[in-house]
Order: sequence, then structure tokens, then C-alpha cells
Amino acid sequence: YDISADKGERSRDRHKSRSKDSRSEKSVTINTPPAEPLLGDSSVRGEQVQDDNWGETTTAVTGTSEHSLSQEDIVRITKDLEDSVGLDCRRYVTRTIAVILGLLVFLTPLAFLVLPHILWPEKLQSCGTACEGLYISVAFKLLILLLAVWALFFRPARAGLPRVFVFRVLLAVLVFLFVVSYWLFYSVRILDSQDDNYQGIVQYAVSLVDALLFIHYLAVVLLELRQLQPCFSVCVTRSSDGETRHYNLGQLSIQRAALAIIEHYYCDFPIHNPALLSASKSRAAKHLAGLKVYNVDGPGNNAAAGMAQSQSRAMIAAAARRRDTSHNELYYEEAEHERRVRKRRARLVVAVEEAFTHIKRMQEEEPKKAPGDVMDPREAAQAIFPSMARALQKYLRTTKQQHCHSMESIQQHLAFCITNNMTPKAFLESYLTPGPTLQYGKDHWLGRRWTLISEASVTNGLKDGSVFVLKCVDFSLVVTAKKIPYIQMSEEYIDPKSHKFVLRLQSETSV
Repeated sequence: YDISADKGERSRDRHKSRSKDSRSEKSVTINTPPAEPLLGDSSVRGEQVQDDNWGETTTAVTGTSEHSLSQEDIVRITKDLEDSVGLDCRRYVTRTIAVILGLLVFLTPLAFLVLPHILWPEKLQSCGTACEGLYISVAFKLLILLLAVWALFFRPARAGLPRVFVFRVLLAVLVFLFVVSYWLFYSVRILDSQDDNYQGIVQYAVSLVDALLFIHYLAVVLLELRQLQPCFSVCVTRSSDGETRHYNLGQLSIQRAALAIIEHYYCDFPIHNPALLSASKSRAAKHLAGLKVYNVDGPGNNAAAGMAQSQSRAMIAAAARRRDTSHNELYYEEAEHERRVRKRRARLVVAVEEAFTHIKRMQEEEPKKAPGDVMDPREAAQAIFPSMARALQKYLRTTKQQHCHSMESIQQHLAFCITNNMTPKAFLESYLTPGPTLQYGKDHWLGRRWTLISEASVTNGLKDGSVFVLKCVDFSLVVTAKKIPYIQMSEEYIDPKSHKFVLRLQSETSV
């Protein structure tokens, strides 16, 4: 009896411990309630596949940290910091050199005019009206040169390039050598001899300003006009989905061509959506997951040695047999997805039209209301947004766009459309058709860094058949350059008299 009682108590203890374990396991998994924020998580990670109803079925397992860092992450962060510090130092050094060179250029003519009055004023010959006219000429030419240099060189930097701009460096070296040569001639022929011909000194300063204006014209030709004529047709292909665009570029170096292509990419290419690219991978994983290999002979000495080879052969044979029917599965999956998208798009269009109809009704009733009861566009957008939120949420999840639009951005766009009296179709265009990258928030493109990969030096010019890659975190742009062929046209003269003809009518007709 005691033994049976002990066994009963042990069984009850085990049952209690199992029930406690089961309750503790249930407490680890948290089911997200239906009343969650509109778009859920605002980010989609890489290749993660989400269900269309992930807002109602998502479970979160506690006990893991989202902020853990590995050694590779620490090394990568350190490298990024070093690169950013190096780019900032190079940018400041470049600006400092440009400012010093600019001050040297603009102060040199003034120094040529002032130094004789300071060092030997009693020996100078007065030149009267001629010098005064030259003073006015120097003043206006320096003002024009100042405005031209500011417009051409002191513009906000569009990007940080890996190498220096060769033509800009050559122009800076040319200006520096030119000013130094003028100073050497001035010190030898004027300062040492203390020349008393002040009109000649003023003309010498005027010649310096004229030469600087011609150098600025050369800079405009090399930096701006040279690249305007199209010489190359470049094909840009995004590696992840094969999206392709073609552009015409002029005589540019590889790094400046890469900069132009990135600027075109942000305006022309649709936004990169990694969630749309995971269907094929998930389908292949599902096919491989459905294959199982059994060892009917049981464990043995020879069976353990050839297990890997037999499993691989069985997997390959089964995959080959399944390949014959995989196109049917793909066809029905795409048809089902298109049907679901059309259905939810129709629901979204109807919901938005009803919301805008309500807005029009409110606008018609505004003159009858008191001044304090009239809503601004922001309040009106917040008032009608819940009526379309559910349909918009389902559509964005189905088309895998939920990470591109936050609830705040949708309400701002709705308020913008109400303010400018736009139609429901104008409001829906941003969500029904994927737009370029710049159309979305800054978090999709502001912090993105590009890496230029090229076999040739990035300071070399584009050539026929040049290939380089612009690599980003999620994808890369493969660029191929083709030279525009030489076109030869000929003229063919057509005599105007050759188009004349005579119509002869017969009086007799056949009976």
C-alpha cells in the first residue's frame, strides 16, 4: 500500500510539473491581438517570407535579445567609422585648399596695385585718368570672376567620390603655377628695381585678371560643356530582379559616370522590394522540404558508409521527377495571387471613393458650420482614415509594400490630397503603382552607401565595352557601356517635276 501510494504521489507530482511546464511554455509565446498598429512592423528583413495575415497570426518568442552584436558586426562598425572619418577629413582638406587658392587669386591683383604705394610712394609717376579707368576695369572684372567662381566651384557636393576629379586638380595646379609665375616676374622686374611707371604696373595687374577670366572659361569647357554631347549608351541592370534602364552619357570618367547612374537610379528605377523576390526561393525550399529519404535496410556497417551518396542520388532523382509538375504549381500560385490582388484592390478603390465622397459632403456643409467647427486638412484626414485603413492594410500586405508606407506617411499624403482637392485616383496612384525610390521616406535611400567595383582605374574615361558594378547592401547595379556609332547621312535629290503625270480618259466605254 505504501509503495502504491508513493507511486501515486510521484505520478501526481509529474503531472503537476508537466502542467507547470506547459503553462510556462505558453507564457513564452505571445499572440499579437488583432487591434495592432496599422502596418505592423515597418521593416521587412531581407528574404523573410510573411503571410498575408501576419498581423493576426504572428507570435513573438521572448528570451532572445535583438541588440546582440557579434565580432563581425563590431569590425564592420569600426570600418564604417574609419571610412566616414577619412571622407570627412578629405572633404575638409579639399575645401581648405580651395579657399586658400581662391584668396591667393583674388588678393594678388590688389597686392600688385597696393605694394608700390607702400614701398616706394615718392618714386611713382602719376598716371591720372588712365589709371582710374583701369581701376574700374579691375574692380568689375574681379567682381565678375568672383561670381563666376562661386557659381562653378562653390556648389554643394552631390556625393563623395573615391578618387579626385582629374580636370579639377589640373585646373587648380594651372592656376597656382600661373599666379606664382606672375609673382616671380613681379618680384624680379618691379619690386627689385622699384619701377616708377605705375601705369605699367596697373596694366600688369589687369593682364593677370584677364588671364584668370580665360582660365575660368577653360574650366567651364572642361567641367561642364565637354560632357554634354552623348558619346556612350550605358545599360544598367539591377542584379536582384533584372530591372533594366538605358541612358546616354558624355565623356565622363568611370566614377563620375557611376555618380550620374546612381542619380538616375533614384529617379527612374522602382523601389527595391526584397519581399517580392522570396517567392522562388521559398518555393524551391518547399519542394526540397517535402522530400524524405528512408533507410529500409536498417543501420549497418556498409549502409552508414554510403548513406550520404544514396541520399544525394535519391534527392536528385526525386527533384527531377517533381520538375515536370512544378510549372503547374507556379501557374496556379500566380493566378491565385493575381486574383487576390485584384479583389483587394477593388475593395480599396471602393473604400477610398466612399471616404472622399464623405469629404466632399463635409466641404459642402462647412459654410453652414460655425468657424470653430471647421476642420483643417490634417484633422479631416485623421477623421476619414479609419474607414479605408483596413482595406489599404490588406492590399499593402498582399503586394508586399507594408514596409514602404508608414501610417504617418499615409495620413500626410491623404492630407496633401485633401488640401489640393485631388481625386481618389490621384491618392491611390502612390500605392497601386510602385514609384521610384525618392518617392518614399528618407530611411529607404538616405543612409545607403555604394561601392564602385571596376577593373580599370575609376579616373579613366568610359570606353566601348567598359563594365563596372555599383554594389549596395541588398543588390548591385551592373553597368555596361557601348559607344554610340558614327552616323553617316547622305542626301538624295528628288526632282519636283518627276511627280507630275497625265490622266488620259477614253471617250468610249466597254458595253
